[in-house]
Amino acid sequence: MQFTGTAVARAAIRKFNVFGNLRVTNIYRLAPLSSMASMNRDDVFSNPDVQEMLLKLHHMMIKTLIDSETKKVPVCTFRQPEELQKTIDFEINNEPASHDTILDACKSVMDYSIKTASPRFLNQLYSGINPTCLAGSFVTETLNTNLHTYEVAPVFVLMEKYMMKKLTTLMGFENGDGVLCPGGSFANMLGMHLARLRKNPDIKFTGMGENKQVLLASSEAHYSIVKGASFLGFGEKNVLRVETDEKGMMKPCALERNIQTCIKEGSVPSFVMATTGSTVLGSCDDLNAIADVCEKYGIWMHVDAAWGGGVILSEKHKHLMNGVHRADSVAWNIHKMSTGLLQCSLFLTKYKGMLEECNKFNAEYLFQPDKHYDVSYDIGDKTVQCGRKVDVLKLWLLWKSRGNDGMAKQVENSFENANYLVEQLKKRDGFRLVMPEFQCPNICFWYIPKRLRGKEENKEWWNEVATIAPQIKRKMMEDGTMMIGYNPLTTKGYVNFFRVIVTNPLTNPSDMDFILDEMDRLGADL
Repeated sequence: MQFTGTAVARAAIRKFNVFGNLRVTNIYRLAPLSSMASMNRDDVFSNPDVQEMLLKLHHMMIKTLIDSETKKVPVCTFRQPEELQKTIDFEINNEPASHDTILDACKSVMDYSIKTASPRFLNQLYSGINPTCLAGSFVTETLNTNLHTYEVAPVFVLMEKYMMKKLTTLMGFENGDGVLCPGGSFANMLGMHLARLRKNPDIKFTGMGENKQVLLASSEAHYSIVKGASFLGFGEKNVLRVETDEKGMMKPCALERNIQTCIKEGSVPSFVMATTGSTVLGSCDDLNAIADVCEKYGIWMHVDAAWGGGVILSEKHKHLMNGVHRADSVAWNIHKMSTGLLQCSLFLTKYKGMLEECNKFNAEYLFQPDKHYDVSYDIGDKTVQCGRKVDVLKLWLLWKSRGNDGMAKQVENSFENANYLVEQLKKRDGFRLVMPEFQCPNICFWYIPKRLRGKEENKEWWNEVATIAPQIKRKMMEDGTMMIGYNPLTTKGYVNFFRVIVTNPLTNPSDMDFILDEMDRLGADL
């Protein structure tokens, strides 16, 4: 007996079509079912009711994205935790929930979640959702496989090998390799992991023991270096923060002084983390100057380009990564400036085979040497993980749909909007830039309400300014008009200021103007 889901699918699309006159042809044609029992199960795709539920959900998702992109819905519908717990039914019962209940739950999740696709979501280092990249996520979840052996992920293994070759070449690593990671922090820790093995090859077997290895990074570098030091056994006390200049760039002379002090004290400097695009100020270290110091003392140089790595795609901005070819490894989050979907994080190294040298275990149940294919395509031993989610399809489809030129244009669009915002901030009363210019599209500024303008800027004045950003942030989230982050920066003595992250492909100068107008509306009378 044969069933077709086409009629069900067409009916669902007619009922829930949010696009107008959408043509639908031969959506699904189902294989014969062995029994009516399988069709009646609620956990099989051959059940027409399941198909209808998924089609309804799909259109609900797409409508949410369209409304977010076009700013028809608030960026957020904020509720305090206690209120939100009462709004959404989190309870799981003994009996299965109906399809309608599942759909209602999904709608509530989307209604009360942050709309990161909105051009006015400028809160984090990610924003915007690329349709082709989302298609990659759909396909990845549909296939639900593990990226460790060729036998279970043949296409994805070849795809990742291709992308790692493309990306390492882009960095100037002629014989490099890489791997997709669960986040930029993990990629930074992989760099630390390889560095300690390079410094002491026996450490894989003997352990850290009386560790004397020291890690160095700028005062503006990401906190993952401290977490990594704890996680990997270096110890937090063995992380040295290096002084930065007024732009937040590591001072190479200060780096060398710190290294010399370590050596005199009997410590072993083994890892320097430079930064391209610091989290707050967007600072980009002078990679050539840092490489000079690292090469002089034989220290592994890692570049945390999780945020700023996208600049290498643009002829206009790739100078910010001059010297990256001299690094030993790089971390880069495609889900940030290049707007891939979370998560899409890269670890790249110039040493082919070193990932395996550091992490290989040869688990017999996975990596049999007598398989019927070339076992060099079993890539699972390149990481400390066993199971690894497939992230490469999102990356490959994003890049394929844009081409190299489109990837560069995305980066350049971010910088153009950020530069426009800076120029407008300079013209407006009540706004003050934290720095005169920024190396990446992180734009940081204070908002000064009317009552504080023209007053003596003493300690009490700055204490008052520190209270303004939290108040405006509360009001903007309650209204849902936009989302922008704020923070102090104690390394520079700065009180709370706003940090606008400009990366969404749909953001334009009118959105930059809206930010300033909305700040005035929310904060002028504070």
